[in-house]
Amino acid sequence: MSDRSALSHDFLTRAGWGAANRAKLAGDASFRRYERLHLDGRPAVLMDAPPPQEDVRPFLKIARLLLQHGYSAPGILAEDAEHGFLLLEDLGDDLYARLIRQGNDELPLYEAAIDFLLDLHRHAAPADLAPYDEARLIDELGLFTDWYLPALTGRDTPETQRREFQALWQALAPEVCLPPRILVLRDFHAENLIWLPGRTGPARVGLLDFQDAVAGHPAYDLVSLLEDARRDVAPDLAEAMLRRYIAGSGIDDAAFRRAYAILGAQRNLRIVGIFTRLWKRDSKPHYQAFMPRMWRLVEHDLTHPALADLRRWIDAAVPAELRRKPLPGLPALSLAS
Repeated sequence: MSDRSALSHDFLTRAGWGAANRAKLAGDASFRRYERLHLDGRPAVLMDAPPPQEDVRPFLKIARLLLQHGYSAPGILAEDAEHGFLLLEDLGDDLYARLIRQGNDELPLYEAAIDFLLDLHRHAAPADLAPYDEARLIDELGLFTDWYLPALTGRDTPETQRREFQALWQALAPEVCLPPRILVLRDFHAENLIWLPGRTGPARVGLLDFQDAVAGHPAYDLVSLLEDARRDVAPDLAEAMLRRYIAGSGIDDAAFRRAYAILGAQRNLRIVGIFTRLWKRDSKPHYQAFMPRMWRLVEHDLTHPALADLRRWIDAAVPAELRRKPLPGLPALSLAS
């Protein structure tokens, strides 16, 4: 038995789940791993988040905050933060993405997700939550210049090109980083939402992945939901959900759409860099299958007039004909359409 296996067994034994049947669940892009447990007809989920690569304390903090507000984060059944283990309520298998693949109607699912965000955004972000400020927003875009562009060109990004990119974002970032800030879950999309029709109101939306939450702009989680890296969201549906949020929040339409485009471009360019790093550093090339979709999303965001200068920079750095091609040296795989 490996050290990690022994630690997990000890944790479950202390929690009263040592005799549970255990089965692996799908992991994610992090070092976290999950198992579904069954004991005497009761289900639970084990999160194994090995330090120092992972830290379960941010997850615990946000989960407890969400639960206090009556939302459907997994309940905390047992914890060992020092060793990176959590025993969590099992919210089931009805992921939005799975239900949609099975042919279920998307509209009520997305409407419920928008209504959850409207309710969530009535609450101010915790005072001690890290802000999604200009420095952080721009720093994250280094993933694009430090990982994607070198993988594309075969050389480090020239410093002059990097500074031009940063200057463009220094002009855009203040528009989406001003207070007041709300709780931004950051990975609010169909693979991380579970449909719980037996619950009522915002609690019908089960929440899985929120340990990277920040205090930021309300448009961010709409971008996560409607510009999904892993699945296409029909333009008509995305537009209807944007209108639903804007109508429900009373926010200015033009200002919100401007912020949505800026945050969409930032998030999608960052993800292009992340998916490249997952291949180059972490030997996970399968995320490259999503790159054609990512570039379509970037191109859509760049149609907003506020991003005209950034669009010209991107067109020069990554000509359109290169955006749909696999990066040099990428193993053969099927690209998502």
